[in-house]
Amino acid sequence: MAHDGQDLQMKPTVLPDLLTLTAATIAPLDQLLEAAKTAVRDLVTADGRVSGALVEQHQTAAHGLSWLATYVYSLRQMQNWATRMDGEGKFNEMEQLIHQIAFGEYLAQIRGGIQMNQGEIIRLQDLGLGAEAEAALNTAEVQALSRDGNSNAARTRLVELMQEQAGSVMFGASGLDEELEMIRDQFRRYALEKVEPFAHEWHLKDELIPIEIINELAEMGVFGLTIPEEFGGFGLSKASMCVVSEELSRGYIGVGSLGTRSEIAAELIIAGGTDEQKANWLPKIASAEILPTAVFTEPNTGSDLGSLRTRAVKNAEGDYEITGNKTWITHAARTHVMTLLARTDPNTTDHRGLSMFLAEKIPGTDETPFPTEGMTGGEIEVLGYRGMKEYELGFDGFKVKGENLLGGEEGKGFKQLMETFESARIQTAARAIGVAQSALDIAMQYAQDRKQFGKSLINFPRVSSKLAMMAVEIMVARQLTYFSAWEKDHGHRCDLEAGMAKLLGARVAWAAADNGLQIHGGNGFALEYKISRVLCDARILNIFEGAAEIQAQVIARRLLA
Repeated sequence: MAHDGQDLQMKPTVLPDLLTLTAATIAPLDQLLEAAKTAVRDLVTADGRVSGALVEQHQTAAHGLSWLATYVYSLRQMQNWATRMDGEGKFNEMEQLIHQIAFGEYLAQIRGGIQMNQGEIIRLQDLGLGAEAEAALNTAEVQALSRDGNSNAARTRLVELMQEQAGSVMFGASGLDEELEMIRDQFRRYALEKVEPFAHEWHLKDELIPIEIINELAEMGVFGLTIPEEFGGFGLSKASMCVVSEELSRGYIGVGSLGTRSEIAAELIIAGGTDEQKANWLPKIASAEILPTAVFTEPNTGSDLGSLRTRAVKNAEGDYEITGNKTWITHAARTHVMTLLARTDPNTTDHRGLSMFLAEKIPGTDETPFPTEGMTGGEIEVLGYRGMKEYELGFDGFKVKGENLLGGEEGKGFKQLMETFESARIQTAARAIGVAQSALDIAMQYAQDRKQFGKSLINFPRVSSKLAMMAVEIMVARQLTYFSAWEKDHGHRCDLEAGMAKLLGARVAWAAADNGLQIHGGNGFALEYKISRVLCDARILNIFEGAAEIQAQVIARRLLA
């Protein structure tokens, strides 16, 4: 047997005819996915229809199908990205290695077990697939990439190239057009100057992001980025929102998330508001004259929004009085308006009796966070994601003007909220990529600076391998997220792709942060090191905007429909 060192020298780093090789795996993957859909559909179908009870009973198989589909969709987008880069003359050695390692690793996982999270692995037999379906992957191309694509030599060489390009915006060309890259550069410079140097102190002191940052972001157009120009916004694409969210979150997830509430509120009003509501609210949101917050979740409902109990009762004057409790309300204290979901039909127990309100409130101060009559609140202390703070809210006869019923019609609230899910999940996926990139930035710098046993940590193979896989998976998640945004921008239904982007992006962010902390060793466990903050911030991404399990459930239902 050859010595490991000799073996590495004998194998080329980039496989020959790489694009042809990876392209040849797409058809077998599609064939496998169709077989998996059929197998899982057989498990969860009763009387000719997909049964919710059976999907729950066979949850592991259903969620495993979601992860398999996410991998297949991801590799398809990586192939599209690589083809574009090649056509533009930008498919250089770094891009080739990222592409090759992505295919090598994800194909190997599909064949041997997909890592849904650190403790759960899904295998093809868990989906009800037998040897015949698995045989679709017994092609020479799949076997070659599974065996040699993610080699130690490839990872080592990728990290060598990453060190040569240290200080660049990212590792590997993203494939975006010139305008979007200009936007990226602008917000990267801002994050480097105004966010990164201060983020860790904000986190450790559990401070609100300074209002000066909000004002500067408002001047840069963050809060009106995708609002149509006729309503005072910039009318830019969802892809631009992804780039801005990614780069600001790379600086600090709290800053990257400031625009999220404005994005959700604007989307609600654009999709479901009356002409008067659009004319009144959208210009104020775009300019940050008002800051909105989303008030949906309740203490006992969690992801089951259809069963929420907060009541909205119409009085003799045609206005509403809100009574009930909400929780996990981000940035609740110093905002001006709440997109508030409440039950207007007391005779219902599901989503059909819910309505959405644009509930005005007085911004609070540190001393008096909730001065508005009929409303109280208390802070929830959290591990990370601290820059806007989380709150529990109580409403007791809280008044909302009748004209602030979204769309002017009761019972439409849940449907109106559903229409925002695509954008919200694309945006969350972008934030996850930013957090993951931050973890890579911090870990790589530490691995270069920290000396052990006479050399930098980055020269140890298991350290460099961690860094390589961070870079690869960040690019995979990025391409799936950008594709989701492209679909949204072109008027296509993209709830499936957006859900997959969020599902994968959140896992990638957590893995990057966890590996980044591991590279720091004991220092990573010290609060003074930035990676400890990034780990805390990354953890929430698998929970909010749809926990990973809920996200997988939603994806599965769409795949099986």
